[in-house]
Amino acid sequence: AQRGAASGVRSTFFNAGSSLSIGIFFSLMVVGLAGTLPTALSSGLQQQGVSADVAQQVAELPPVGSLFAAFLGYNPMGELLAPFHTLQQPGVNAATLTGQSFFPQLITEPFHSGLVVVFGAAAVMMLLGAVASMFNPGTYATEPGADNAA
Repeated sequence: AQRGAASGVRSTFFNAGSSLSIGIFFSLMVVGLAGTLPTALSSGLQQQGVSADVAQQVAELPPVGSLFAAFLGYNPMGELLAPFHTLQQPGVNAATLTGQSFFPQLITEPFHSGLVVVFGAAAVMMLLGAVASMFNPGTYATEPGADNAA
């Protein structure tokens, strides 16, 4: 009976820990993106002929949408620039902006910055866990049934 209860508790903690780690790591990824994505987005849009004020307004949008667009393999530039009627203006490279390679290349460096934050935090958590484990006294059962005697 104890093994069944222990397995259930272990499973519950594993599921809760998985959900918690996904939430923490996605939050850290968004923090990393928020630091570098606006600058990259603004400069990338301006290089393709988008006016500075429109590029700045698009760059100030939350990075979560860009993160999920990247995961889905979707280029959101057409929808982001549509309210400003930017794609129809002369001098704007609309084909490049809405093409398949512009958005992935644009977010490569900000995505890398986010991953550095995530993996740095993971390394710190791993080291804290290793130190905590090192100071654990560790009571082990050396013979069958020895753990029931205690």
